[in-house]
Amino acid sequence: MENLTTTLLLLLLLATSCRVWLLMRQIARVRAERDRVPGAFVSAIPLAAHQKASNYTEAHARLAIVEATLDALLFIAIIWGGGLAFLDVWWRDQGLSGLWRGIAVILSLYFLVALVGWPLSLFRVFGIEARFGFNRMTWALYVADLAKGLLLGILLGVPLLTAILALMHHGGELWWLYAWLVWATFSLTLAWGYPALIAPLFNKFQPISDAALAQRIEALIERCGFTSRGVFVMDGSRRSAHGNAYFTGLGKHKRIVLFDTLVERLTGAEVEAVLAHELGHFRLRHVRKRLLLSLAAGLAALGVLAQLAHWPPFYAALGGVEPSPHAALVLFALVLPMVTFWLAPLAAAWSRRHEFEADEFARQHSDARELAAALVKLYQDNATTLTPDALYSAFFDSHPPATVRIARLTAT
Repeated sequence: MENLTTTLLLLLLLATSCRVWLLMRQIARVRAERDRVPGAFVSAIPLAAHQKASNYTEAHARLAIVEATLDALLFIAIIWGGGLAFLDVWWRDQGLSGLWRGIAVILSLYFLVALVGWPLSLFRVFGIEARFGFNRMTWALYVADLAKGLLLGILLGVPLLTAILALMHHGGELWWLYAWLVWATFSLTLAWGYPALIAPLFNKFQPISDAALAQRIEALIERCGFTSRGVFVMDGSRRSAHGNAYFTGLGKHKRIVLFDTLVERLTGAEVEAVLAHELGHFRLRHVRKRLLLSLAAGLAALGVLAQLAHWPPFYAALGGVEPSPHAALVLFALVLPMVTFWLAPLAAAWSRRHEFEADEFARQHSDARELAAALVKLYQDNATTLTPDALYSAFFDSHPPATVRIARLTAT
């Protein structure tokens, strides 16, 4: 048991140390290149904008170091500090047992962890984002979003948690397979209904009002053989000055969403090129592949959890909490990121490959030069660093580095 405890502690320290080390490399790199715009961007991005991006990247990296340290301390407090064991005993003393005690323990632990991390969230929004001119969130809107998110979490998350814990208690040896079927159904339903049922609770989505742009987009959609409920402009400017675009939904609810900040900043040809990139993700089945991988990973994780739930040393090594379905679920959820952290480079590489493929699709169905021009504007407007650390980028970045991506788009 002591060997297992030592191994898990080393895994935690290694993952945290590696994460902090990579963030420090990122800070050092953007600092070193702060006063020199990369050659490919000299004519497009002013030095002041490049320096702002460097400072913005450094600020977020420093906050991420604090978050990594806090995560490790919370893990130690919950596991070896007796936090989970205390909550388990406390709810038992309140007269709860079995399934209901499990729900109470997990929910109370979730809210406590969220409460501890809340100041960092506030600092990110009203500190860093405000300091660099990106935050447009009012306190009233922040509180409204928080309340809506909490309500949705309760309405959607509690029934799912209850179903999984009930299966762990009463589902027999194959409970993990039944739990996966429940979770997979929930995930697919959520992905299908999110654009039409949940997203409108937070933002307004309007069809494109510019007739010329709408005609250009309709022609592009027809060329790409795409069918959906349409392309929508979202009022992202209510919360942030950042510009973005994304593809969401399944089946008849799939749609492409453009931030109003993006539409206002780009020309019609550039919007078309960005839209072609997003259509590429759909036509090349990137969304479907990621969803299938997520479902497969969930099945594997639940299979491992089923084995650990009946292994006494697992509980003994992690704080000596009383074995139970809810304790197994919490402990596994806390330990899993220490293992999957080392898979981050593979996930990032796969995502970057999808971005390159979507860029190539956009090249075939629109103008690669317009996409490159749009990306340069977005890099500047979003204060994206042009000089990330190569190792940090390989580990974490879901999109290719700016210099590499633009070079590929303008190569021919």
